[in-house]
Amino acid sequence: MKQHLKHPVFTILSKLSAQLNVEAYVIGGFVRDIFLNRPSKDVDIVVLGNGPDFATAVAKHLNVQVTVFKSFGTAMLRYQDLEIEFVGARKESYRAESRKPIIEDGSLEDDQKRRDFTINAMAIQLSPAHFGKLLDPFDGLKHLEEKIIITPLNPEETFSDDPLRMMRAVRFASQLGFSIAEDAIEAIKKNKERIQIVSKERITDELNKIISSPIPSIGFKYLFDTGLLKIIFPQMTDLFGVDIIDGKGHKDNFYHTLQVLDNVAQTTDDLWLRWAAILHDIAKPATKRFERGHGWTFHGHEDKGARMVPKIFNQLKLPLNEKMKFVQKLVQLHLRPIVLAQEIVTDSAVRRLLFEAGEDIEALMKLCHADVTTKNEYKIKKYRNNFELVQQKLKDVEERDQIRNWQPPISGEDIMLAFNIPAGKEVGMIKSQIREAILEGEIKNNRAEALKLMTDLGLQMGLNLVNHLN
Repeated sequence: MKQHLKHPVFTILSKLSAQLNVEAYVIGGFVRDIFLNRPSKDVDIVVLGNGPDFATAVAKHLNVQVTVFKSFGTAMLRYQDLEIEFVGARKESYRAESRKPIIEDGSLEDDQKRRDFTINAMAIQLSPAHFGKLLDPFDGLKHLEEKIIITPLNPEETFSDDPLRMMRAVRFASQLGFSIAEDAIEAIKKNKERIQIVSKERITDELNKIISSPIPSIGFKYLFDTGLLKIIFPQMTDLFGVDIIDGKGHKDNFYHTLQVLDNVAQTTDDLWLRWAAILHDIAKPATKRFERGHGWTFHGHEDKGARMVPKIFNQLKLPLNEKMKFVQKLVQLHLRPIVLAQEIVTDSAVRRLLFEAGEDIEALMKLCHADVTTKNEYKIKKYRNNFELVQQKLKDVEERDQIRNWQPPISGEDIMLAFNIPAGKEVGMIKSQIREAILEGEIKNNRAEALKLMTDLGLQMGLNLVNHLN
């Protein structure tokens, strides 16, 4: 293991541990990531003794600042490109109503036992006599090779003690493409209700990491199968299932949503575009109707879905800012390019789409491409060819008319000045009709043609042109 501890800080930690007669170990994610060939900038050091005292001595030697968290018994410092956290080896016990442990000093073995998973319980010795020796009492290395998530102790005890570990198990499975051990899955099912003692913020932090993983559906299937998803995000589980009337069914919108999410994940790391994929059909259960002779419909699910977005973001403690508005906009518009791809694409329809999507048009098109999940090769080819036509038309219209992030060529102040009128419904009507004329292609998107139409509309309303504008 010595070859993996080439960073100069490990040599310094080794020398200081000998000078201060302190046993120190690298433990947790940094060790795991060595075997996964993943770069890691976060280093956890566990010492037999007082972690913050050792951290303070290290910081003094390195001439860097150290932050001590007395209530947690930890300390943290930054050195070159690494963030290093120090803690004393400990054993923990828990009360049923809290995931905050009662902590006592312990041995390295005690510390490794309290770790969430065997792959995170491996440690590397830093003392000069045994520098680089791997200590792996729970076969974490074997489980890495087998690609399986296993707890060091009884999984029921592990998950009951700290229910957030259930989300972490799913998160690691999703991030690494691992499976979760059967006894751990059963333990999550038994302890799922205990997730409610964890703060929404911590749950959503793990959920976002699942969504950001290479194949997010791995994590969501585990969340669904264990019953966790029903508790933390019930609106998504409502998408599950197929109803059949008169021999006609609809697709399972839960698995369709996961496919769309995976498709989006292949093209972008944008968390909020991935959230738009999750929520694009969220209102289908509420808008589902069966029409005899026609089949299942979900009329207006994009409008209702967009109205549901703020409530869901608030429920999950997601940001209620421009990120939420971006997701809301994509949910609202996600059918528009698909409808365009099914019809003869008119300049007017493209202008309206550009006007409403603005700078988010590329994200919207990515979502719509991802939304085509049919297995019918003919349909896939037809949609893709039509999408390419829509995208070319978007490019052509944008270059010619500059509608994206459109600002009207004349303002309400221009209208008030021209006709010497106060703000009121006449101003709004003129502005609206000018916008419609530009979007319909009746006039060009420039000031001269807009001013001429403004004058004509004002005179038709019986207004007097007082000032001629340029």
